[in-house]
Amino acid sequence: MFSSAAQARPKAQTAPVDPAVQARLAGERREDPAPAPAKREGEGPFQRLIIRGVNVIDGYGSAPRGPVDVVVEGNRIAQIVSVGYPKVKIDPAKRPTGATKEIDANGMYLMPGLIDLHVHQGTQQKAPESEYYNKLWLAHGITTVRGVPFASFDYSVKERARSEKNEITAPRYVVYQRPGTGWGRGTPRTPDVAREWVRWAKANGADGLKLGAERPDLMQAYLDEAKKLGLGTTAHLQQGGVAQVNGDVATAMGLEAITHFYGVFESMYDNNQVQPWPLDANLQDEQTRFGQVARQWSLVTPRSEKWNRFLKNLKDRDVTLDPTMTTYLTGRDVNHRMYAPWHEKYTIPTQRDFYLSNRENHGAYFYDWTTADEVAWKNFYRVWMMFLNDYKNMGGRVTASSDAGFIWNTPGFSTIEELELLQEAGFYPGEAIRAGTYHAAVALNKPTGLPIERGVVEPGALADLVIVDANPFTNLKVLYGTGWQRLNDETGKVETYGGVKYTIKDGIVYDAKKLLADIEEMGNAQRRARGGK
Repeated sequence: MFSSAAQARPKAQTAPVDPAVQARLAGERREDPAPAPAKREGEGPFQRLIIRGVNVIDGYGSAPRGPVDVVVEGNRIAQIVSVGYPKVKIDPAKRPTGATKEIDANGMYLMPGLIDLHVHQGTQQKAPESEYYNKLWLAHGITTVRGVPFASFDYSVKERARSEKNEITAPRYVVYQRPGTGWGRGTPRTPDVAREWVRWAKANGADGLKLGAERPDLMQAYLDEAKKLGLGTTAHLQQGGVAQVNGDVATAMGLEAITHFYGVFESMYDNNQVQPWPLDANLQDEQTRFGQVARQWSLVTPRSEKWNRFLKNLKDRDVTLDPTMTTYLTGRDVNHRMYAPWHEKYTIPTQRDFYLSNRENHGAYFYDWTTADEVAWKNFYRVWMMFLNDYKNMGGRVTASSDAGFIWNTPGFSTIEELELLQEAGFYPGEAIRAGTYHAAVALNKPTGLPIERGVVEPGALADLVIVDANPFTNLKVLYGTGWQRLNDETGKVETYGGVKYTIKDGIVYDAKKLLADIEEMGNAQRRARGGK
């Protein structure tokens, strides 16, 4: 499965750009956050790092095993050596030697770095410094992020290159872009131009396409050209186009992944082809759009013939479902999300400002949210989760990602919430973790046909790892960077336990608590600039 050396990325072929296009690109970059600072943080990579006495969660879904010593040479796992049995003293003679660096992880848990397949880097309005999102991701054990997109084409490709070289403190970047971005000629309107843009995107460094429910002839052109060039495809099949291209239609054309739920329910309606919106609905009013979309729960019949046929079609086409349940979680209980325990320290003021209800910021649509809206969303999740669990149980691939930065959905924390939501949907904890590790790695590599190098703990894999001092199988909440709380019956006091201790990306060891402290200081700096508010 793994190669002994990193697989090289083909060099991007940058096409000449005329002055008018340069001006357009400059305008496109105005909203980009500041590039991450060029400063080296973390320790390593090491010639021979040995993680001692840890329990390994391999990413494939099976239960932890240990104690083992994990040997990392440079940026790859070299050995996993069993060194004994639970509750039995370790025999030093069994242990690998020659470490240039050791981590005493006795009793802790090691798992693959998480892979979040749906992120955005933010804008200057939300997070002026990209360092904020980068460190939130790493502090939660997220070692690969797929931007759909991060920000502008130019920004995304440049930051990916800096992350690959470890010039910045950031996860690995995978760059997916919207049709027409970057090249200065606008959004394609004909199939020939659509194919031309896909070729341009490939030559200029894109890893894949983030599509909408495009006009059918354009959708076919994008998907066909992307497949020829080994580019991945995912789609948010938005309400404005889903009547023409729903999930069943798009995946029959070759779409590899559906993100969110758009296009899923529309493929199974009992008595409609188009969602029956209120007659005075306006999709540009986001409360109407997001309040009404949950009413789809009553338009389908779980386990019906249509339901089962669509599931089979998805499985036969090897489609990935990337639900991002966490990004819509606020709709079920606004108070819960608005007052999450991490906002005070780790949601910076500009990000919080973006969340506050207003009619312009995307996802800030709680102008007059009601109990009826929340009940509709709770019913919607019940049906949605049933569909996801059915797909998983028939062998379909479901991944875990967040779409954070909107709707009171703060990066890092929300990716862990997604794992919890998968468990609520019926996933065993190992299956939930697999969704954010092995299955996500398979989804990323599917368009290239290359073997995976991340998402599992196995000799030959990249050293993208997470070390946490409590067992995620017994409580996924211990993966929150801040840990979780429980009562110590001996002292009678509530104590914090768990929390990511170390995140290892490309063999470099980052102290997760130090990253969180940096994030807290970013918020404090903004508050000081506002006079302490």
